[in-house]
Amino acid sequence: MTTIVSCKGISKTYQQGKVTVNALTNVDLSVETGGFMALAGPSGSGKTTLLNLIGGLDNPDSGTIQVDGQTYTHLNGSQMADLRLHRIGFIFQAYNLIPVLSAVENVEYVMLLQGVAADERRERAREVLDTVGLSGKYDRRPAELSGGQQQRVAVARAIVAHPSIVLADEPTANLDSKTGESLLALMLQMNRERSVTFIFSTHDNMVMDFARRIVMIRDGRIDSDQNKTDR
Repeated sequence: MTTIVSCKGISKTYQQGKVTVNALTNVDLSVETGGFMALAGPSGSGKTTLLNLIGGLDNPDSGTIQVDGQTYTHLNGSQMADLRLHRIGFIFQAYNLIPVLSAVENVEYVMLLQGVAADERRERAREVLDTVGLSGKYDRRPAELSGGQQQRVAVARAIVAHPSIVLADEPTANLDSKTGESLLALMLQMNRERSVTFIFSTHDNMVMDFARRIVMIRDGRIDSDQNKTDR
């Protein structure tokens, strides 16, 4: 298996008033292509910080990060944005859909930024919405969709551009257990069928049950790293 994410010696601090918070301290982490992994831990443990650093949404104070063969320290802002656009899909706890756009337009948006032709954008967006169970809801705006349906649109948007890796920050936090389980099963299916690597930031036991690998983070350090074979 090839390594798609490599973090070496990652440290990150934040200032809260006059207090310095050590969010991450000297973290080493490697993730293999095709992984379905959870970064788990209590609130404030550093898991979301690590996910954001892997996604290039923030910069470490020290250490190196490499994703899909690209080392972040060698990239400028424009190159980093290009890597996020073409290689990384994001699923956020708050969905982050554009409220004035329909479901299909929200899914098309990433491809629009990539310069994909209009006919191909629409075809691919409808196809992936069908895949996530939203056939017939192409023209619904986010306010006309349930929370679970909005998160499915977010999943569709994350995978439609064929990213190498999808980063999901607490993707089940705003969903009931049945909807959350259905969504996780869908993402696991996509992981198996398309070999998309998924990394979750979570404290939800259900997400950890689905994950094939669980990396526990406590106080900014990796506390344990467990591989499972049941999925």
